Amino acid sequence: MPKMKLAALDEESDIEGLLGYNLKRAYMIVRDDFRRQVEQSDLSPRAFSVLTLIVETPGLTQSEVARHLGIERSGLVAIIDDLEAHGLAERTAVPGDRRSQALIATPKGRAFHAETMARVHAHEHALLAPLSPGERTQLLILLRKFRAAHEEVEL
Repeated sequence: MPKMKLAALDEESDIEGLLGYNLKRAYMIVRDDFRRQVEQSDLSPRAFSVLTLIVETPGLTQSEVARHLGIERSGLVAIIDDLEAHGLAERTAVPGDRRSQALIATPKGRAFHAETMARVHAHEHALLAPLSPGERTQLLILLRKFRAAHEEVEL
């Protein structure tokens, strides 16, 4: 099919007007570029999110991290295992609660996070280059508003 017809088909297609389709396609672009930025580390976007949270808020329990990021606790265990295996994070005892473990980033984890975050910011800047500064801000505002309206409220 010639490109001209395909472009016309895309503009007229019902799928182009679907939120889920557009979010998924946008996510795939961001995810693939993110992976290229951190490929030498073998760290997934989810693991980087966990590392970011424990760098920014040391001492959170695994349950708190899972709740905050919307990750199943069973899935989080594998992510923490991976971060520990890479020497980026460790579990520590929570005083007064032998059942819980707090998470902290190691010095290597904090250094890795700072270096990787600089690359992630550069990658996002490049991905958002087609948008004006106002459009970038508006996009993030709308995405946060959407999330806030649909995420479960934790009490």
